Amino acid sequence: MVSSPAHRILVIGDVMTDVIVRPEGALAKGSDRRARIRFEPGGSAANQAAWLAAFGVAVDFVARVGADDVETERTRLAAAGVTAHLAGDRDRPTGRLVALIDPSGERSFFTDRGANEALAPADISDALIAGAAHVHLSGYAFFAASPRAAALDVIARAGATPISVDPASSEFLREVGAESFLDWTRGAALLTPNADEAEVLTGTRDPEAQCARLAARYRLVVIKRGAAGCVAAEGARRWRVEAPAVEAVDTTGAGDAFAAAFLAARLDGVEVEVALNRAVTAGSKAATRVGGRPEGRR
Repeated sequence: MVSSPAHRILVIGDVMTDVIVRPEGALAKGSDRRARIRFEPGGSAANQAAWLAAFGVAVDFVARVGADDVETERTRLAAAGVTAHLAGDRDRPTGRLVALIDPSGERSFFTDRGANEALAPADISDALIAGAAHVHLSGYAFFAASPRAAALDVIARAGATPISVDPASSEFLREVGAESFLDWTRGAALLTPNADEAEVLTGTRDPEAQCARLAARYRLVVIKRGAAGCVAAEGARRWRVEAPAVEAVDTTGAGDAFAAAFLAARLDGVEVEVALNRAVTAGSKAATRVGGRPEGRR
């Protein structure tokens, strides 16, 4: 699938350096535990941008990194097929994240947002917004004052351009408050939470109730449910897609691959059900390998 220029997407969010830790057993409190440790390029928005490019979408990406890392990160993203517009921060380093991976492939994060927390409205040009057929915002942009101001400014400047939002973190959603996040993102054409994020936003674990409550606020809602696949809602319409059985190795990039595959399909005019099946397949495949970005695009 190859997108035309009319399908160009603008992704706004975060760049991180991921430190991926896979202990050989349970943590030994106060002592040592052997582990496999890898450094990988990351950041939910950067990962989604790389996956979108892998699916044939023309991608502009905006983020803020440490000043010394601008060229490195720009070159790395260019190798992934992404046109990166990176602001360099002389006071903050590029964000860092430690991902602790358990034997099932599930991950827990320790996050230092670094320069991501200084993203500003001036970092995002009018020309980039005007040239986009779609704008995609990482939820991380809403979790600190400066990037939130940038995200809200983009929403205001985008006008009729469709906007999608991936909430990104259930814990940070709790910190800022569900109602605040729902208010900031009202009017978005698409919301792609995972099941935990949907629970925070709706107050229920029931997928059907989550769909009903979120569909009352957003045009289209897709709830990522990991090994259980996904559910989606558009008005009164509902979809449920099961995920194929896979042996999960690292789920770090699975949700990003899912969201990117769905967006790419929809930008290409694909019907919702077909797009959901593509997304579930992409997310499941991403969980079978280590790292948050496509193979060969890191």
